[in-house]
Amino acid sequence: MERGIEILGQVDPEQEAILSAEALAFVADLHREFAVPRLELLAARHERQAAIDAGAGLDFLKETAPVRDSEWQVAPAPADLNDRRVEITGPCDRKMVINALNSGAKVFMADLEDASSPTWRNVIDGQINLRDAVRRTISFQNPDGREYRLNDETATLLVRPRGWHLPERHLRIDGAEASGSLVDFGLYFFHNARELIERGSGPYFYLPKLQGHREARLWNDVFTFAQQKLGIPHGSVRATVLVETLPAAFEMEEILYELRDHAAGLNAGRWDYIFSAIKTFQARPDTLLPDRAQVTMTVPFMRAYALQLVKICHKRGAHAIGGMSAFIPSRDPEANEIAFAKVREDKEREAGDGYDGTWVAHPRLAPVAMEAFDAVLGARPNQKGRQRDDVVADAAALTDFQAPGGAITEDGIRANTSIAIQYIDNWLRGTGAAAIYNLMEDAATAEISRAQLWQWIHHRGVTADGQPISAERYQTIREEELAKLGGAGQGRQGEAAKILDELVLADEFAPFLTLPAYSLLD
Repeated sequence: MERGIEILGQVDPEQEAILSAEALAFVADLHREFAVPRLELLAARHERQAAIDAGAGLDFLKETAPVRDSEWQVAPAPADLNDRRVEITGPCDRKMVINALNSGAKVFMADLEDASSPTWRNVIDGQINLRDAVRRTISFQNPDGREYRLNDETATLLVRPRGWHLPERHLRIDGAEASGSLVDFGLYFFHNARELIERGSGPYFYLPKLQGHREARLWNDVFTFAQQKLGIPHGSVRATVLVETLPAAFEMEEILYELRDHAAGLNAGRWDYIFSAIKTFQARPDTLLPDRAQVTMTVPFMRAYALQLVKICHKRGAHAIGGMSAFIPSRDPEANEIAFAKVREDKEREAGDGYDGTWVAHPRLAPVAMEAFDAVLGARPNQKGRQRDDVVADAAALTDFQAPGGAITEDGIRANTSIAIQYIDNWLRGTGAAAIYNLMEDAATAEISRAQLWQWIHHRGVTADGQPISAERYQTIREEELAKLGGAGQGRQGEAAKILDELVLADEFAPFLTLPAYSLLD
């Protein structure tokens, strides 16, 4: 192995091919080229947040006005990414990868980020499963004898690496922790880029948690460097950016511009976006949001963001992809009927607004979403030709946090507390996509849950019955909800509750719950 590379996690025989000397050398090259600019951009995030905390607002950047005002388009979509009307997402465990690729959706986003708990085994086994999926050799056998294999026709594969902020502590390069982003991207690209191209596809990615165009530029530099290093044609990479931070909503055109040779579109990441709104204006008591179930895509700041995304994508020739429907069908036909109706309404709204596709979390939702988009698209692969000239860029609308009729309730406090404990418990035990109350939840749900609890306590919110939301009230509710779940001795719920307390009761708002929790993972 090349000097300067140190693996701190156990490597089983089946993982050795993924962690070959050549693959690790490639990841080390990425680290040595991009570790410093990555850390500089993370420092810039803190500086920007400090300025916002001190009273600075958010607006469209004056210095990038020429980008917004000039004529340019992103690269044309490759054939297998031109029709994206339904996309399914999920973690990279073996059975999930097969079922998602066979789901009938047009695209499968294999998630190494929010739907994956980054244990060392999950990180490397996920790469094994993706490698085998690309080569169509992947299979899985249930304990009951059922076998799973790929159909002749499968969804197009996209991969979401971890965000720029997350490290990979099991791999050290020149004495420093590697970037989770570069590890996930580097291993997948090294093992699969050429194979994908030979099979008529390409290395396609979803990019999470970007806060602005400079972070997109860094990804573009990574793509260019990686393609040159391995002799892959420039532009083979295609990347869809999740617009899931409030600052990024003011730089959507600039993000596409920086990635224009590699850009495939933008996605409306709704739960993370709400979390980011709380985080961005954490110092302002006038931005209190009601129960998260009441912060729908039709409240002013979400509606403005959703329409602006379509306008910008279609102006620049990119796909606009809608948000997630996380419902999991149950054995209750009546509950399913109500839930499916809500999913259908959500997808019809997105298709009617001009979106080219949408997300679902369960294969049984794919036909519902497909029907909604088929009704609008017909035989067309997308509706990029629909220009939303009626939508006007409006900074004030993007930060209008009113939620007409919304309220904070004790049920909302209890739901946030219970769901956060349950999710963190699952995450600590190695499961990043957890079924909670008939919804498939990932880290974004826990983030918005703990963020709301912090916001309500920190800014002295009041529930609809007139009672203040204090630290003491939260602690009482947390004890009650923990008891309902079986207590601190159940799984790792005690540790989960402790992490939640530390996040919710702290004077300072922690940027990501996954950072302090990461030290407790294997």
